This record gives sequence, structure tokens and C-alpha cells, in this order.
Amino acid sequence: MVPFTVVEAPAAPMRADNIDTDQIIPARFLRKPRKEGYQNYLFHDDRFGADGAEKPDFVLNSRAYRGAQIIVAGKNFGMSPKMNGFVAMHALGLGLLCESMPFLAYRAAVGVGLRIMSNCQGITSICETGDDVEIDYRTGLFINHTRNIERQFPPIPETLRELIELGGNTGWLKRWWATRNSAGAAADDTVPSS
Repeated sequence: MVPFTVVEAPAAPMRADNIDTDQIIPARFLRKPRKEGYQNYLFHDDRFGADGAEKPDFVLNSRAYRGAQIIVAGKNFGMSPKMNGFVAMHALGLGLLCESMPFLAYRAAVGVGLRIMSNCQGITSICETGDDVEIDYRTGLFINHTRNIERQFPPIPETLRELIELGGNTGWLKRWWATRNSAGAAADDTVPSS
């Protein structure tokens, strides 16, 4: 289990509203195996040109954001329930702060273990390229150290933290299965023999 921590890192602001899951991971990559390198498909058509070269003006291609751990986005991020983009974001160790997102997209993001805070109204207006930010996912405290701005946003609900800490649905189910099996084995040990 990876416990929640305060993250202080450069944020990668993506100001556009209505970023859909086909922008996050283009549909032609959806059948690719989710293994090492899957994160290379993240924002593929925005990150790379037709020749495969990186587009220098895309925020995640900037030297300053190679180690970004937080994507800051506008309204309606991930406008469909496909989880592949969130899988790639999670594989890169990214978290997400956005002004809003559809419920099904939120459910898909939580289901893969993505650290996410939605309903961060005005977040794109207080975070610029190059800003050093700090986010506490447990409390919802956001600090932009570069601009000396502090805001309180809705934190990740306590009921979802364990699921996210365990890496999403798969991690939770693995733990549940292991607990179930060990409880079953212990119960078998207490059954009297005939």
C-alpha cells in the first residue's frame, strides 16, 4: 500500500476544457497491452508529430516538466469512462487536479488508483507554467509556492483513499482475496476432525 503523502512538485498545467479520453490516449492504442512503455501513449497526438518527434510546445515535453507529478486541468477532464488514459497517468506517477470531470471518468480514475482531486474551481487561474505547487490529497490543501497562493479544495473522500492507496480495484481485490484465503485457511484449522 502506498500511503497518501503531500506532493510538492512542478505542475503541468493543461488549460483546455473538455479534454476527452481520446486525447488522453488515442483510440488506436486502446488494444495495446498495459505493460512497460504504455505511458508513452499518454497525450500521444498532442505530444508527438506525425514523424514521431516530440512537439516542443506540449507541456509534458518541456524540460521543466519531465518530472512533473501533477497535471492541472480545466473543466470536464476525461469526458468518457475509458480508463486507459488514467492507467498511463498512474504509470507515470502523475496525480490530477481539475476543475471538474464527469462521474464515470472520476470512477475510472479512482478504479486505477490515480490520485485525483476534482471540483478544484479556479485551479487553472492560479497555476502557471513553471510554478512549484504542493498538494495534500488528504486535506485538499493546495499551495502555489511560486505565487504565494493557498487554497482549500475538496480532498479525496476518506472512503476512497484506501482503494487509491492499494492501486485501485486490482490492488483492493488482491488484498481482499489474500485476506479471504488466509481467513478461510484459519477457519479450516479450527474445524475438528472426525
